[in-house]
Amino acid sequence: MMTSLNSVRTLLVAIFVLMAGSGFLSTLIAVRLEQTGHSALLIGLVATSYFAGLTLGALKVAPLIGRVGHIRAFAAFVSFYSASSLSYAIIDNAAVWTVLRFADGFVMSGVFVCLESWLNRVARPDNRSAILAAYMIALYAGQAVGQFLLNLGDNAPALPFMASAVLLSLSVLPVVLTKIEQPIMEEVTAFSLKRLYAVSPLGIVGTLATGIMLGAFYALGAVFVQRVGLPLSQVALFTSCVISGGVVLQYPLGRLSDRFDRRRVINASMLATAVLCAALALVREPVAIFAIGALFGGFAFALYPLCVAHSNDHLDESERVGASSGLVLVYSVGAAMGPMAGSVAMATLGPPGLFGAIGAVAVAASLFGLWRAAVSKPVPGAEQQDFQSLPRTTPMAAVLEDEG
Repeated sequence: MMTSLNSVRTLLVAIFVLMAGSGFLSTLIAVRLEQTGHSALLIGLVATSYFAGLTLGALKVAPLIGRVGHIRAFAAFVSFYSASSLSYAIIDNAAVWTVLRFADGFVMSGVFVCLESWLNRVARPDNRSAILAAYMIALYAGQAVGQFLLNLGDNAPALPFMASAVLLSLSVLPVVLTKIEQPIMEEVTAFSLKRLYAVSPLGIVGTLATGIMLGAFYALGAVFVQRVGLPLSQVALFTSCVISGGVVLQYPLGRLSDRFDRRRVINASMLATAVLCAALALVREPVAIFAIGALFGGFAFALYPLCVAHSNDHLDESERVGASSGLVLVYSVGAAMGPMAGSVAMATLGPPGLFGAIGAVAVAASLFGLWRAAVSKPVPGAEQQDFQSLPRTTPMAAVLEDEG
């Protein structure tokens, strides 16, 4: 496997450093808004702005990258993100932060498109799975490790933003110095929503529900931890536990779904997510919160690749890229809806309202899945494609997964 990754090691380093510098910003911004007395509704709006920018960027950045090239585009996107990170420390204004988060989402989408299309340029049938796995590890490991930069702000509030800007700037170096040939941008056309639903109702509903749940968590998970009385250092640990749990359980659940009717695994994961949300809404012991949070991440993070795999089970190989890219966009729309749903629930019910709302979405999606299992036949085991973990980033990730 290591030999397969030698050709992309510079890109993997860039991804890890980039996510270490950017992955904790959503948590940090939520914490700062909470500390300055802003409402959960406003915090949710700021987070929604980021996901809206991410969604728009996924649709619009490819032509720009095609015109100027991957290296220049990547450097421009990351340079803007670095400047934006410093701006949060300079301008303490929620309205300005909302605009900045939209821009952050847009440029982050460009970063993902650059990296994923580049990885796809290098990937071959014999090393594609290894490259995708390494990409996932670098992505989530950087995000999990970066959470602990929150602790730098105990005595110097501006320091975490400065650390973010430094890491983002450093992530440009492996890319601008790489010897990997720049790829030609590939246009990925997503299926229409009507076509997606006709192919796999549970796939699209499950993906939308997952986006709502994880969008709400990323936006307000840190606020929940603070409002139940845990210190800032444990906010970082909680978020890191959730992300780490998401990495650990994806593969076992995916392998399980290869052996049985995949709908059963999706429904069971939805129900498990709902039960864990109920537990998080009730418990207050820190160790229990961290352990339950890790299990919550394990089941919730696995839902997106499970839903994509279920949709692909109903498609010819030539259709899978279009369907998978469409599901990325559906997830992004859900992620933009999630923060507002979670913030309304917290404003109404207090801190437990966040996981109450996430759990309610999980229950609704599970009931829909049970209905689909009752009215439609399962895909024969021999016709199911093998499960593949994949990121919820941009439509280009679908190309990386499916082409060969």
